[in-house]
Amino acid sequence: MRRFLPYVVMIAFAVWCLVALRGDLAKLSLVPVIRAWDVVLLTAVLSLTNYVLRIVRWRTYLARLGHQISYRFAALTFTAGFAYTLSPGKVGEMVRARYYTPLGVPLSDVAAAFFAERFLDLVAMVALATLVVADSSGYRGAILGGGAGALACLLALTLLPWSDISTRLSSWSRIPRMLRSPLGKIAKMLASTRVLLSPGLLLKGFVLGLIAWSLEGIGLGLLSSMFPDSHLSLVGATGIYGVAVLIGGLSFLPGGLGSTEAVMTGLLATAGFSLSEAFLLTLTCRLVTLWLAVVLGWVAVLILRQRRTVEVIPWQ
Repeated sequence: MRRFLPYVVMIAFAVWCLVALRGDLAKLSLVPVIRAWDVVLLTAVLSLTNYVLRIVRWRTYLARLGHQISYRFAALTFTAGFAYTLSPGKVGEMVRARYYTPLGVPLSDVAAAFFAERFLDLVAMVALATLVVADSSGYRGAILGGGAGALACLLALTLLPWSDISTRLSSWSRIPRMLRSPLGKIAKMLASTRVLLSPGLLLKGFVLGLIAWSLEGIGLGLLSSMFPDSHLSLVGATGIYGVAVLIGGLSFLPGGLGSTEAVMTGLLATAGFSLSEAFLLTLTCRLVTLWLAVVLGWVAVLILRQRRTVEVIPWQ
């Protein structure tokens, strides 16, 4: 059972992805999409560029932690995490750790890179969401709350001595043993994460994340040209995309399914699109962002399963 359970879970997760995707496609009228196939293709290219930028950031984080990985292997393993992006809070993307532990990369370092990536993505989304604060005051509380939480986490990560905290937690007899070990590991992970949040690397990671997610927001603006009677600026589209993905992430639903679509459709309807146009635009956007990533993720998983060796660049 222990041997086959991971495969059962993987198959069940793949079935869940296919069922959810079929539900979206069943609601999608392909007439406007086919008519604007070139725009849809360009939006998909922007999504692919988003992935490339984030792969570069991921490899940079691992290198900073002392693990120099080839670009090809970093791209495959990072993309493989997308296969599990529909897990709550995208924590399923931590499956990447299975590809790194055979290389001697500690789980704490993979978790540190993952946490830093997720945290900076949150900050980037908050920044993008502020583009529509003036027009969508109803979401100001969620946006400001996310910004305050991000700032608090950043201050804690950069100011607290996590290495000392990890050592003390591991030896503190007053804490039950069943809690002492996981708390110590969390503190150790945060100590590694703090290395990734030095001012220079923090700025680089934030800029890469901001550009990467802005590209998908711009893609939403390009897709809106399928309906020439309505107008949506690229800045407004980027803000709407940021708000929708931020709310979807905070909902902690798998991949933000349901919540992201509801928020995006509502904001597009407020921007002047009819409800049917807003719904079609939302589903098309999700098809070339979320579902494109999931498909590429499963392709990467299959490729990695066929690999018998990994490409590692050892430190000279």
